[in-house]
Amino acid sequence: MSATADVRLERVTKHFEDVVAVDDLSLEIPSGSFFAMLGPSGCGKTTTLRMIGGFEQPSEGRIFLGESDVTGLPPYRRAVNTVFQSYALFPHLSLFENVAFGLRRKGVKGDEVKKRTREMLELVGLGGFEKRRPRQLSGGQQQRVALARALVNRPRVLLLDEPLGALDLKLRRQMQLELKRIQNELKITFVHVTHDQEEAMSMADQIAIMNGGRIEQLGGPADLYEKPATAFVAGFLGASNLLDGEVCGADAVRIADGTVLRVAAGALAGRTGGSVAVGVRPEKLRLDASGVNVLRGTVTETSYVGVSTQYIVETPAADLVVYVQNAAPGAGTLAPGSAVSLSFDPEVAFVVDHV
Repeated sequence: MSATADVRLERVTKHFEDVVAVDDLSLEIPSGSFFAMLGPSGCGKTTTLRMIGGFEQPSEGRIFLGESDVTGLPPYRRAVNTVFQSYALFPHLSLFENVAFGLRRKGVKGDEVKKRTREMLELVGLGGFEKRRPRQLSGGQQQRVALARALVNRPRVLLLDEPLGALDLKLRRQMQLELKRIQNELKITFVHVTHDQEEAMSMADQIAIMNGGRIEQLGGPADLYEKPATAFVAGFLGASNLLDGEVCGADAVRIADGTVLRVAAGALAGRTGGSVAVGVRPEKLRLDASGVNVLRGTVTETSYVGVSTQYIVETPAADLVVYVQNAAPGAGTLAPGSAVSLSFDPEVAFVVDHV
């Protein structure tokens, strides 16, 4: 095991009767990292988190925290704490007592309880709120209390099970920044489960995209977005246009309408033939013919969304989604029926197996 790994899963499988929720999963999470498990409902991410926390036991395989094999140990014997989507605060206790609860259970007494509890409330921006009850707080403040309560025991790993899911969009984005700030200050390993792509990309150092109980791809946010390894990753992590075709050269793919598209050197990974799909993100397409790869089509839908205008363009090869940044005030939009040229350069394209 890597000396810098705080969490390691070794060929972990979890069955629920005849359903395989997690399938032969091996994973290392580096010490001090902000790690996200991202995927659709039923992909196995929450079950994996619950096994790390001790709330579920693996059917096969082993789980390590640092150098300790914790497979089979209950949650209270693991150096982890968990923040759930439902904050589970004690309504009859003050904020101070909610946060101090774990310390008292561990036998910490006197001034040490006061010192650590107040430090943690300050860290989450709730200094001076010690005497309030949970019902006197907003949803975002309650989430901060739950975070302080989980961190006050100084766990080796903090598990976050969709902790921002109950918050509105504006507050969720504020809390994303707060969580990242806290993780940077404390240098504790955070393992975050979410189905929100933007949330994972804005906070995590590394993301494991899960599908069918397995990791489809693991990497940094930029790598996953720019160079997805599969059509599933390309479609799940943001919007993506996929153009089916056949390899016709070292860096060339002929798509359905006969157009030959150039891709970056090495993008075909040694393929000399066969079916593939060329992918390009909507914001990488230009509404002009200036790029190496050019497609022509007709606008069928227009949608103004503030920062950008989204177009659906019908081409002989496929319907493509295009995002155009609204950088200039009063910029006009193309009406449905407008004939357009779309272009992109080889460097912004990626190649995945044909589905």
